[in-house]
Amino acid sequence: MKTKTVGAVNALTSRWAGHAAADGTDTVFTAAGVWPLLALLADGAAGPARTELEQALGIPADTAAEAARELLTALDSVRGLRAATGLWTRRDLPLEAAWSARLPAGTRATLSGDEDTDRKALDAWATERTDGLVEKMPVPVDEETRFVLASALTLRTRWIQPFEAWTTEIGEGPWAGREVQGLSRSTTLLDRVRVARAPGGPVTLLEVVGDGGVDVHLVLGEPQAPPGPTLQAGIAAVTRAIPSTGASLLPEGNPGPGLHIRSVRSESREHRLRIHTVAFEVEADNDLLDPARLFGLESARSTRTGHFPGISGEPLAVGSAGQSAVARFHSEGFEAAAVTAFAAAAGCAEPRLRYRVRQAQVAFHRPFGFLAVHRTSRLVLAAGWVADALPPEEWDHEAEEAAYWANLDAEKSD
Repeated sequence: MKTKTVGAVNALTSRWAGHAAADGTDTVFTAAGVWPLLALLADGAAGPARTELEQALGIPADTAAEAARELLTALDSVRGLRAATGLWTRRDLPLEAAWSARLPAGTRATLSGDEDTDRKALDAWATERTDGLVEKMPVPVDEETRFVLASALTLRTRWIQPFEAWTTEIGEGPWAGREVQGLSRSTTLLDRVRVARAPGGPVTLLEVVGDGGVDVHLVLGEPQAPPGPTLQAGIAAVTRAIPSTGASLLPEGNPGPGLHIRSVRSESREHRLRIHTVAFEVEADNDLLDPARLFGLESARSTRTGHFPGISGEPLAVGSAGQSAVARFHSEGFEAAAVTAFAAAAGCAEPRLRYRVRQAQVAFHRPFGFLAVHRTSRLVLAAGWVADALPPEEWDHEAEEAAYWANLDAEKSD
């Protein structure tokens, strides 16, 4: 993946985080699913719409279509990651050949003009491309819809080292007194947990390593820190825009939120990091026209004139834009999916403790953020905020997960 494109997508992720996580409720979003579609729109835009889309993208519109195509191809090549695009147009809508030729490979289909028929076809595409994680296209479709441009991004990763899961009662903070599905494990790799100093205060980051090319980072700020800036600080740290320090070099005591480090007597020479967190499942339906300015769509939404002469000779405006996303974090792994769409309308015995070692303990037992990050490029694939931990009785996906992992193992053996 090109460094410039990765930086542009991550910048949009950070700006979106400040808006999406502002109210502190559960949310999940992926700018990696939005950015390529904005790039394709920018390629065919003119006037103020083109200028605004360029500003949102962070790259010139002239190179946007190529960058989108390269990004989607790179994403689809990452193990455990699946990327797809789709374009549906009315039969009587003429498309500019040059714009069509620059589209990424993907679904091409015709809108019938019948609302029920088109809705079923679009929902079926979303369901199939996300393995059932997202079941509906996130934009309305009716007889006025001229075209729909969509992307689907699906991520599944399995932990290199699974967690142990059991019912845990939280002792303090917003979740105090609640029973949740707790997850615990330990490792000798102290620097899986790091602390970054951001303008809004310190954040603690835990890296949970997946078996493919994607890892998940949990982000915890101070108890009173706002969610948006906390998540933005986490993005800056995982993309290495700001430095962070591993637990092996941090001072003893409480050097970061939720983190405690001390020296203890041990029968082993190895240092130890003990991790405590919770299972979670979050979903969100994001309206990309609120705020439209964030995505460069302020002018493009106006139906008083056409904005995309490079797409079609017929005047077009963005009638609706949305993203439906879901993320699940559990003892065996992580899965996330997002469908993004733009619709255009006209207008034992006591041991001998011989060694003194460092013991670190980190706990994510109050609201925190999460980031799914491509390990090599540092592209943030999904981001979100966990406002509520998952009660044990609500996690009932064992059969579904077992079937998925069994199928994955079977594919590897073929």
